[in-house]
Formats: sequence, C-alpha cells, structure tokens
Amino acid sequence: MTTPRPGGGPTDPSRIIASLARDQVNLDLKIGLVEERRHELVALLDRVWPAWGEALAALTARGLAPTPDGWNELEDARRAEGLPRLPDQLNRRTAAALVAPHSKATLTDRRLGALGEAEATHDGSVRLRPPRGLVAITPRGRVDLAAVAAVLGEVSIPERAFRGGLALEGAIRAALLVENLGAFCDLLAVDGWLLVHVPGWDTPTVALLLERLAHVPVIHFGDLDPNGVRIVRHLSSLRSDLRWFVPAFWSELVDSKGLSGVWPEELDLGEAPALVRELASRGLWLEQEPLAVDPRTSAALEAML
Repeated sequence: MTTPRPGGGPTDPSRIIASLARDQVNLDLKIGLVEERRHELVALLDRVWPAWGEALAALTARGLAPTPDGWNELEDARRAEGLPRLPDQLNRRTAAALVAPHSKATLTDRRLGALGEAEATHDGSVRLRPPRGLVAITPRGRVDLAAVAAVLGEVSIPERAFRGGLALEGAIRAALLVENLGAFCDLLAVDGWLLVHVPGWDTPTVALLLERLAHVPVIHFGDLDPNGVRIVRHLSSLRSDLRWFVPAFWSELVDSKGLSGVWPEELDLGEAPALVRELASRGLWLEQEPLAVDPRTSAALEAML
C-alpha cells in the first residue's frame, strides 16, 4: 500500500476514507449504504483503491475506526514503529518528517509521543549585543560574550544552548528588546545594558533568554503602529513587568517623520502611552529607526531605570 503524498490525489486513501466515512452532510442529514447496491461500492473501491481490503483489515486489527482519524492514527503508528535511535533534541521539521507524512505536517500530541524522550525544537536563535563582563556558561565550557562581540559586533545564542543548560554570569543593568534589525545594529550602546533583537512574534528562543533575566528590568523598543502595539502585548504575555520605551521627545518627530497609516478601530489603546493614542487619532505611524542614532535616546533609556 502506498503512503499518501502531502495534499493527496484522487486515489489518496485518506480522501477515499473521508468520502466513505461521512455519516452527516449539511444539516444533520443522515446517509447510509443501500445494501443491494453494496457490490457497486465494492467494485468502485476495487478500481480506485485495490488495497482497500488490506487497509480495512489493518484498521480492524488495531481497533481503529475506518475514518480519516483512524487512518491517520494507523499511518502514525506504522511510522513510529520504524523510527531509528533518536538524539535528545530533534528539529521539529526533522521530527515531522519521521513521525508524520512530511516535514511541514503538524506535530500532534500523538506524534510528539512517538518521539519518546527526544525533544522537538524550533532551533531559533537570539542576537545579542552584550555588556562588558557578560559570560555564557554551558556544560561544554564558558565564553566571554562581550569579548566575542568586540570582534564580531554581536553574538548569537541558539535555542539548543539554552535548552542544554546555558547560564549567564555577570552584571546586566537592563535588557532592551529591539524590534527592527537596523535599530538593533545602530543603536548607541548603553553601559551595562543587554541589547536583544526580537523580530516581531518570533519569540520562542527569546522566551528562554527571558527566563535567565528574571531579576533584570526588561524594556521594549519598537515601532509605534498597530503591529507594534500587538508585539508589545505579546511580549508582555512572556514578561508581565515589561516596560515600553516611548520617550517624550519622540513626539517632536510626528510632523516630520509620521507616516500615514490605518489604526483598526477594534485595537484597544486604553493603556497605551499618550503618543500612541495621539498617532492613532491622527492616522499616523512612527518608525523606531530615527531614534537609534538620536543622541537623546541613551539618556532617555537611563531615565527609565
């Protein structure tokens, strides 16, 4: 029996089972098989899916229903039985390719269970501009992150290092989460501050970093637009004491740098800074990049502490 390809075709068993298993259509309309026409259905199955009898027997042997869910569970079980020895950590795409029909398939609880002790990872990374004296420690050793950044300009820490027990040692006065890459690279360094690039909602690895910054003030710096508001709220769900960097002098750039943009009426701005509410009322957005090189930014950040 061939395994269905992603998306399936006219002879995809999962599609055939789906069409045969529907016992309700539209508004609870019951359908059933007319017994005297059974031979026609069997002839059709024999023509479009010659191995259907073997599939039904395999489902019955495992106590599975002849439904799309039952077929998927059967296929998952067969894939799980043929797994090789797995490492402790496995990229989620590699994992899906092993326990699901293809690498882009969803890793359901059942498929994750088939991995045993192996942990499925996103394998993201977080880009940092570390302060002097910040050291990363793992079971493999320790490295002075500031020394690496002095050579490369920044450092990147992968998710697997965090999950492997990475710890941070050294004083961090505050952590600044910076939304856009240009602002992250160009922002004037503030003594003792850890700068972190946080691109929108791509935050699984950032969440692991924040776990190691439990006693450090965390501040977010991003665009002042609808997505910027949503990103702040998302980050606040990871860190409830997150502060939002919207310095007073930013209002001076509204007329010269404000961009025409729509603010959705349903977006709640009740707790947003006054400047954000003003922008929404005027239908304007502000980008963060001009503040990256503004000489007043460093002092405004210090004032937040």
